[in-house]
Amino acid sequence: MKLDEFDFHLPENLIAQTPLKERTNSRLLAVNKKTGELSDKHFYNVADYFEAGDVLVLNDTKVLPARLFGIKEDTGAKIEMLLLKPIDTGYEVLIRPSKKVSPGTKVVFGEGKLQAVCIEKFDEGIHHMELIYDGILENVLDELGEMPLPPYIKEKLDDKDRYQTVFARESGSAAAPTAGLHFTETLLAEIKNKGVDIVYITLHVGLGTFRPVAAETIEDHKMHSEFYTMTAEAADMLNQAKADGKKIISVGTTSTRTLETIIHDHGEFKAASGFTDIFIYPGFEYKAVDVLITNFHLPKSSLVMLVSAFSSRENILNAYAHAVESKYRFFSFGDAMILY
Repeated sequence: MKLDEFDFHLPENLIAQTPLKERTNSRLLAVNKKTGELSDKHFYNVADYFEAGDVLVLNDTKVLPARLFGIKEDTGAKIEMLLLKPIDTGYEVLIRPSKKVSPGTKVVFGEGKLQAVCIEKFDEGIHHMELIYDGILENVLDELGEMPLPPYIKEKLDDKDRYQTVFARESGSAAAPTAGLHFTETLLAEIKNKGVDIVYITLHVGLGTFRPVAAETIEDHKMHSEFYTMTAEAADMLNQAKADGKKIISVGTTSTRTLETIIHDHGEFKAASGFTDIFIYPGFEYKAVDVLITNFHLPKSSLVMLVSAFSSRENILNAYAHAVESKYRFFSFGDAMILY
């Protein structure tokens, strides 16, 4: 399939720059995944699509303040570094400008409270850096780092907790699982009271989720790997729901990639952890997820392809055209879609 088949027109003014004051006031476009029928709702209506015994799956990853600004020790040149994931003795990071950092280069942050030495340099601005600091890295990042908002968000975020889900608890993500941003404790309680089970899994969002697709033929695109984990308790609840004929409702593309990775690798849900580079696009056979809740994604992105595979490319592009015409808000701080 060609990359241009997943393109669509998006006016820049529809890219949400700030989150709504009330998380559940986001709009919700309900899409019948088989027929493509559309209904305009609000996120506080989402429980209408759940039944007792269904399982709602949430990604409990917590975003690190992983964007850092420092200087090269030898020249004083300004360097921006985004932590992606721990590897070997250090971290996989994105560096800008990449050309200024080579093996052996030392970058200094916060007058030396954190130092990073380049071990190896790869393509696309990716580097392997050894991090040098005293104490706990998370505390150092809290002091020196910024929340890694996507580049299309130009407005300053006044409350950094608005780029965290209310259920975030496992630190390690370079971006928020944004479909989860619409939930509140009150809404989750309402869902539980309806008899819906809630399960938490973890996928730390890295380059695999937000890296652009550059290949003209999408089958040539290579996903970067991201760390995931599922507990035995979560696996048991999901397997029971499948056995009982109940729906598994996945919140976000990150939860979806985790669920589908595990069931494709093992034939059922089970306690598992590791790295996934699963790439879901039309032709993929979904085995885990019955209902998908997700935000509106960038044109020609791997996430639009994942959603298209869940329904059809035609249904999704038609839904996106409706969302544009109806002035839905797009991307991380935008509105949501439920495919049922």
